[in-house]
Amino acid sequence: MLHTIQTQQDRLTRCESHRRHSDRRHADKGCGDRTATPVALLLLVLTLLSVGCATTVPIEEAMGELRDPNNSPGRQVAAMNALDTTPDDETYREQLHRLMYVPGYTVAVREEAFGRLEVMDPEALKRTIRQRYPRLNMPGWSQRLSELIADRGWVELTPALISRWGRENPLIRDESDRIEYQTLVKLHGEEAIADLLFDTFLTARSVAEQGLRVRCWDLLHRLGHRDRLLELLTGAELPEDDVMLIDLRAGAKELGIVPHNREEILWLRKLREPSRADFWSEARSAMAQLPPERRRELELRDLAIVVAAARHAPEMLTLSTQELDRRLTAKLDPQRHHHPTDDFDNIRGGRRDLLRDQRDRLKWGDYVAMHMAIRAFQVPEMIEHLFDYAERDRRDETTEYGGVIDLDEQGRFELLEFIPRIRQHAQKFIASQEMLDAAYTALFHFHNHAQRYHNAQYAGPGFGDLNYADNLRANCLVFTFINENTINMDYYRHGRVVVDLGEIRR
Repeated sequence: MLHTIQTQQDRLTRCESHRRHSDRRHADKGCGDRTATPVALLLLVLTLLSVGCATTVPIEEAMGELRDPNNSPGRQVAAMNALDTTPDDETYREQLHRLMYVPGYTVAVREEAFGRLEVMDPEALKRTIRQRYPRLNMPGWSQRLSELIADRGWVELTPALISRWGRENPLIRDESDRIEYQTLVKLHGEEAIADLLFDTFLTARSVAEQGLRVRCWDLLHRLGHRDRLLELLTGAELPEDDVMLIDLRAGAKELGIVPHNREEILWLRKLREPSRADFWSEARSAMAQLPPERRRELELRDLAIVVAAARHAPEMLTLSTQELDRRLTAKLDPQRHHHPTDDFDNIRGGRRDLLRDQRDRLKWGDYVAMHMAIRAFQVPEMIEHLFDYAERDRRDETTEYGGVIDLDEQGRFELLEFIPRIRQHAQKFIASQEMLDAAYTALFHFHNHAQRYHNAQYAGPGFGDLNYADNLRANCLVFTFINENTINMDYYRHGRVVVDLGEIRR
C-alpha cells in the first residue's frame, strides 16, 4: 500500500481552511450577502475537490509532481499537502517561490503556494514578488497577485507596482484601467499617486533603482505632469552626485530638450558621454540658432536633423513650418506615390500616408527631417549604396537589412549598414545593439522591404515598425522595391505618423 503522510483529519482541516479562504475572497470582491446558498455550497465542494482536497500524493513522489507544470492542479495541490510536513525543507520552499513566476501553473495553484509562503516567511515572499512581479507575463496571475497585495496592505511593494505599471500596455490606453494603478490607489489613495511617483523618482538614486526611476519619469509624463519635471530641472537645486538629474538638466538648459520616456532618458545620457562630446557641442551651437519657442517644441530625434540642416541648408533653420510645408508640397506633388493594395496590418484606417493626410499632425522638426531625407537621396553615392544594399537584402531570405543614415566626419550624408546577427525571416529586421549605439547621433533609423522587386503592396512601415518608432521615438525611413530600378521611401515616427516621400530611381 502506498505510504502517504496525509491523514483524513489533515484533509478535512485543509478543506475547511480552503473554504474559509474562498469565503473571504468572495466577500472581498464585493459580492454583498455572505450567506452561502445550497447551490453555492455545492459549487464550493466541487471546486475544492478539483484542486486537491480529495487527492493524495506519496511523499516520495510529491516534489516531482509539484515541479511538473503539466500535472493537474489537484495533484499539484496534493503534492504541496504532502510536502507541508517538511516546511523547513529549502528545496520545497524554493519550489513554492518558483510557483510565483514559472509559466504553466493555474492561478489557484499559485495562490495555494502564496498562502504557504505567507505563513512560512512573508518577507521572503515579498522579495520574490518585488523581483518577479514587474515582468510577469501571466495576465490572470498578475491580476490576482495585485489583489492579494492590496488586500494585505503591503505598501512596501509599491516599487514593484510602479515598475510594472511603467511598462506600457498598448491594449490599455486609460492609465486608470491598469490593475497596478488601481492597487496603488487602494494602498495610497488616488490623490497621492502623482506625489508618490515624484517622490520615488527623487529618492530612487541607487544603481539598482535606475529602472524604477525612469519608470516614474515615464509615468509622470503619461499622467500629464511634465511641467513638474521641467520645474525640477530648471529651478530646484540638484545634489552634486545625482548624475542622472545633472544630465537631464544639461539637456534642458543647453539644448532646450527634456526627454519624454525611458528610451529618451537613455538617449540623452548617451549623448552626454565623453565619446560624443563633439556632437553635443555641435548640436548646442545649431540649437542656439533657433528661437526659444522653437527649441521648446523639439525632441531628441530632432537634434541630428538640426545639425544636418545647419551644415547643408542653414536657411531652413529660419523658415516657418508653413514655408517648409509649401516647399515640401512642391517636391512631393509631382512624385508617384505607392499605397499598399492590401491593408495587411490594418493599423492606419486606409494607410493615410500622403502629406496632406498627415499635415495637421506634423511639427517643424518633421518637415526639416523630410527635407533632409530627400536631400540625402539626391546624392548619387547614396542612391548607389541604397540599391546595392537592397539587392543584397533581396537575395538574403533570412532577414531584412537595415541601418542608419548619418553624417560622416566631413559632414557628408552616409548610409551605415547594420545587418542583424539575429535572423528570423525575410520580413523582419531586428536592430543590433551596435546599430542602436550608432543611432544616437544619426539622422534616421532605416530598414528595407526588399523581398522582391515588385513589392509595392508592402510600401511603408508595418505594425512592428510603428511600434519600434513608438518605443524609441526616433525618426525612421523604410525603403521598398517598386521595380528593379525604383525604390519608394517612407518617413515615419512615433504616434503613427507616416508620410510617403516618393520614389528614388537607380
